[in-house]
Amino acid sequence: MAEQLVLLDVADDGVARLRLNRPEAANGMNVPFLQALHAVIMQCHGNPAIRAVVITGEGKNFCAGGDVRTFASKGEALPDYLREATAWLQLAVDALLQLQVPVIAGVHGFAAGGGGFGLVCASDFVIATESAKFMSGAVRVGMAPDAGVSVTLTQLVGLRKAMEIVLTNPTLSAQQALDIGLLTKVVPDDQLGDELTSFAAQFTEMAPKAVGATKRLMWGGVGAGVVQRLGEEARTVAELSGTADSREGLAAVIERRPPRFTGK
Repeated sequence: MAEQLVLLDVADDGVARLRLNRPEAANGMNVPFLQALHAVIMQCHGNPAIRAVVITGEGKNFCAGGDVRTFASKGEALPDYLREATAWLQLAVDALLQLQVPVIAGVHGFAAGGGGFGLVCASDFVIATESAKFMSGAVRVGMAPDAGVSVTLTQLVGLRKAMEIVLTNPTLSAQQALDIGLLTKVVPDDQLGDELTSFAAQFTEMAPKAVGATKRLMWGGVGAGVVQRLGEEARTVAELSGTADSREGLAAVIERRPPRFTGK
């Protein structure tokens, strides 16, 4: 399953390429996908030859977040399904943060929701194409942020800007995301692959223990805060998913219309 939904290739120079592989669903995350993602990240943990991890998405988008069609199909069973999904998301994000090598996200198309936007916030470096778009999106479907975004986004862009992003749900251009500190670099659309290769290559020449220790120190209290917040985020998302507003939000996204929230 991991080989089908999330692909992993490790080059001779130690650069691991992790590819999200549900292009037909914009790499939307469901339980099997999240299980596969966690399994592949743990493979990276177990390979001492790896010097950097590059994460990209197959198809037209990096990752559009949670698989809203799967979520909507669960009906009243959605809270139980999301408890399982967010548990796997917690494990995957924690494992990503704990990697002792740099994690570089290469973003094209949309990076949205706890899946795409969350992975962006949990990566050490983010290189995006000029046409890439970024959106939190959780509140838009009657949910709350997950994947540690309630901690990582605030650390990256500051409380005021983070509050604006998660509550008003703007679609940020790559340049806007770069300007507020969400990204490392923006490149022309046809140069993403080459830029990821050259950027990752620099870490193959560095002292791996020094790189790992420095990453651990830099994340420091931020990473610990994310781990603590992941559980609270998961409980909140599962609770909200049982509301009528959440079901309406998912239906509105699928039907491509504005939601009609009632507060129930």
